[in-house]
Amino acid sequence: MTTAAPDAVTVAALQTALATEHAAVWCYGLVTAFVPGDLATQVAEAALAHRARRDATERVLADAGVTPVPAEPAYRTPWPVTDTASAVALTVTAESDTAEAWRSVIERAGGPQLRSSALTALVGAAVRAARWRQTGGAPLLTVPFPGAP
Repeated sequence: MTTAAPDAVTVAALQTALATEHAAVWCYGLVTAFVPGDLATQVAEAALAHRARRDATERVLADAGVTPVPAEPAYRTPWPVTDTASAVALTVTAESDTAEAWRSVIERAGGPQLRSSALTALVGAAVRAARWRQTGGAPLLTVPFPGAP
């Protein structure tokens, strides 16, 4: 993800997206303890995707002379994660949050490269969310406009 130096509005959107990537990485670390072995590959692939997107976003910000927001030591989950169902629900929330953040970057980015990277991130999050919804047995696997607040 290389691009020209983003403006302040784009930087703010990128920082928010980076913060959601940090949170998603943390969430996948948490859910690892609560999902059965047959979901381990799905968890590992999602975590890898978020780490890669986090690292790329940190590089874009650093290249623009901006200090990337750091990860928090821990995050508050919307509900207690105590079993497979609550862990899978958390993955859907993490993916939905990242999709929303990347949609915001698309709306604010001035250049095509950054918009393209943000769109790739949004699509990836939407696809992972659909897979997790399917895993959790949700009746609807996707939403009409992924990333819409």
